[in-house]
Amino acid sequence: MTHLKAEPIAVTAADRLKAEPIAVTAADRRGGRSTLGRAIERVGTHNFSLLIALSILVAIFGSLRPDVFFLLRNILNIGQAIAILGILATAQTIVIITAGLDISVGAIVGMSTVGIALAVGWTGSPFLSILFGVAVGATAGIVNGLIITVGRINAVIATLGTMAVFRGVAFIISNGQSISIFDPAFRFIGDGRIFGVPVTISVLVVVVAIFFVLMSYTVTGRNIYAIGGNPVVARLAGINVRAYQIGIYTMSGAAAGLAGMLLAARTGSGQPISGSDGLELEAITAAVLGGCALTGGKGTIIGGLLGVLIIGVLDNGLILTSVPTFYQMVAKGVLLITAVIIAEQQARQYG
Repeated sequence: MTHLKAEPIAVTAADRLKAEPIAVTAADRRGGRSTLGRAIERVGTHNFSLLIALSILVAIFGSLRPDVFFLLRNILNIGQAIAILGILATAQTIVIITAGLDISVGAIVGMSTVGIALAVGWTGSPFLSILFGVAVGATAGIVNGLIITVGRINAVIATLGTMAVFRGVAFIISNGQSISIFDPAFRFIGDGRIFGVPVTISVLVVVVAIFFVLMSYTVTGRNIYAIGGNPVVARLAGINVRAYQIGIYTMSGAAAGLAGMLLAARTGSGQPISGSDGLELEAITAAVLGGCALTGGKGTIIGGLLGVLIIGVLDNGLILTSVPTFYQMVAKGVLLITAVIIAEQQARQYG
């Protein structure tokens, strides 16, 4: 039998000359890239833009009220003010990544505060009351998920309807009145500090860290992005899209229940609507501002958090500069519209 040998391919000098510039150019690009370029690549172009916008807001309000804005007390106030919104926005980010939307989270927050206030009176245990409030939120989320997946109803329409239902339930079980909470251990969550850091900020940091790890380093996170990018392909790849969607809305409801716990602890009462009205729009604004595409498949937890920080600094700055409340509402509306316009432009450009 004749064995065929693979003959070595002759490489000519001309071939070498053709190949060498390509290798040198690639090396030059790697070595010659500026520190700023590497930083932008690591952070992400959109997140870098958000950092610039945040810096501009800080510079503007810091120059207008330098006597107050940069004080540690005011910085912690901003952190406490955005804690509730931050939890909702990070959860909303995951929902939007799957091309969904949860408009009912504000109503779930209000319903959870009422449930927690009643549970504190029934059990006398802050821990059991917190679990009850989160369970109330998770149950509401399961209802949303089932209506959307089993009922095959558009997420916007479904959660718009359940928003009215949950808000009505909150008014019914509270008789339309706020329910006071006097337990000092529970109130500590709202106004207490651990090593000088408010408990509310600590809770926000823990929640953001959990969601960040989930979306960045787990198979579950990759599957969520896949569902948002193309649910048909995700289903063909073996991903149980319906189970994921139900789980994501359950998570959103549980996050709203946790946010309700912070609101009840800060206000010392269960409020069927006060403090929770409009939270859903602010959460959506923060998520979209943070880079979420309403068509799904795009968005980051860090981007959503930066969107929350921008809203928090804007709110704080407008209050410090004595801008009337109604104008603050206009500013938030303009911010939401701007965020959606940017998101749509990016979707047309890169989608």
